[in-house]
This record gives sequence, structure tokens and C-alpha cells, in this order.
Amino acid sequence: VQLQASGGGLAQPGGSLRPSCVVSASGKRLNVYDMAWYRQTPESQREMVAVITSRGSTNYADSVKDRFSLLRGADGNTIYLQMNGLKSEDTGVYYCNVVAALPWQERITYWGQGTLVTVSS
Repeated sequence: VQLQASGGGLAQPGGSLRPSCVVSASGKRLNVYDMAWYRQTPESQREMVAVITSRGSTNYADSVKDRFSLLRGADGNTIYLQMNGLKSEDTGVYYCNVVAALPWQERITYWGQGTLVTVSS
């Protein structure tokens, strides 16, 4: 199973970014359940930013509510984190997190490689 994250970068305060994450299994069928973004800064532990279930239900950290939106692609294997109204405290490495299972196997939690988001003027 591979996770490919992209779309981080540099934004000014008040600006927007839209990182994405896609999960795949070398062409094999994959059952994908919850998909989420976490972030980590040098000053804090890794924290959940937003999560979306296979049915489309979402949950957000209080610090990003009303600014971030987590969307899931029609293929069920891609998520997009629409980040608006960025603040300096949003700076950090963002990690994609996916719960998935190959057919007839148990669910496993996978982590992407991280994409850096920097909010600075």
C-alpha cells in the first residue's frame, strides 16, 4: 500500500493551500475506510487536523473548524484538504493517514511521508 501526498508549500497569512493524498495498492483492490490529515510542529505532538469516513462524515480539530474542509474524491482513495484563512500556527508537516485493508485481510493504519506547509509573510 502506498500513500502519495502533495500540495504543501508556502502561503501568506490569510492565503490558501490544497494538499492532497492518494492511496493505492499496486493495482490491487483496496478497501479504504477512514482517511485523515495530521500535522506536527517542533513544539507539539502530532495532532489530528481532519478526518473523513468512508461514508463522508467529517470531523475537524477546533483550531481549523470554519477554515479547513476535507473532501474525498469519487474514487474513495483520494482526499483533499482545502485550507483557507491560513495562520502562522498552521505551519507544520502534514501527514496523510489512511485505514485500509486488502481483501480478506485486517485493517491497517498507514502513514504518508508528510508534506510541509509554511505560513509566513
